[in-house]
Amino acid sequence: MATKELKQFSLAEVADACKDGDTLMVIHDKVYDVTKFLTEHPGGEEVLIEAAGKDATADFDDVGHSTDAKEQMKQYVVGELIEADRKKKASKGCNLSIDRRLAMAAGSAVAVGVGLALIFKVAGSKK
Repeated sequence: MATKELKQFSLAEVADACKDGDTLMVIHDKVYDVTKFLTEHPGGEEVLIEAAGKDATADFDDVGHSTDAKEQMKQYVVGELIEADRKKKASKGCNLSIDRRLAMAAGSAVAVGVGLALIFKVAGSKK
């Protein structure tokens, strides 16, 4: 049986897929669309969103995924990285991920500020 020819992606195409709401990433030169897996990921969807649009090989390897996880990920392969981009070390990643990170940081700062204000208000009313 002949092996299926995989679609070729550049790192720029992987990063640009975020604009369309897709969550693509590269692991060991294979391109994965994990959009439908976001809510199922045991480590949380934030981990996948953070890795979206870039080469996530080091992140993936550092976690030490199980054999079952490596087997499961085969269903999400949508292509492979073009030869010219296989040796590139740095990638900008998802063009939208910085916006998401900034939104999360701003939301966290607001939550901390509100929490502190409530603490000081309660502490001040007990005097």
